[in-house]
Amino acid sequence: MIEQVTIYLTAMILGVMLFFSFVIAPVVFTTLDEDNARKFIRRIFPFYYNINLGISLIVLLIFIFLNKMGIDFYLILTISLLFAISNYLLMPLINKYRDEKLDNKFKYTHFISVVINFVQMFFLVLLII
Repeated sequence: MIEQVTIYLTAMILGVMLFFSFVIAPVVFTTLDEDNARKFIRRIFPFYYNINLGISLIVLLIFIFLNKMGIDFYLILTISLLFAISNYLLMPLINKYRDEKLDNKFKYTHFISVVINFVQMFFLVLLII
């Protein structure tokens, strides 16, 4: 039964990520002017990352509790680490480069964040199937 909980939590993370990536972000940038969109995104991204990090850490702890140290453990560990890296290292750099109008560095770090996001989604799908 507890293993089923890990599948539900993993699906929840994936659902949040898909909804945020394909609904929230596009609507924000097509509805709000650039200044307000930037303010909104900068406020919501920490919640996005921290909520997903928290849920992924719960899944990780369940795997530890179950002594399930196979590929699923390493996938959710990687997903958790990528949420932490994205929130605490990458996002501050992205914001800094945007504020300082360092467009090439902004585009590069933003691209890395998008790639990380899709890698995490792929890993989550692997965990669910």
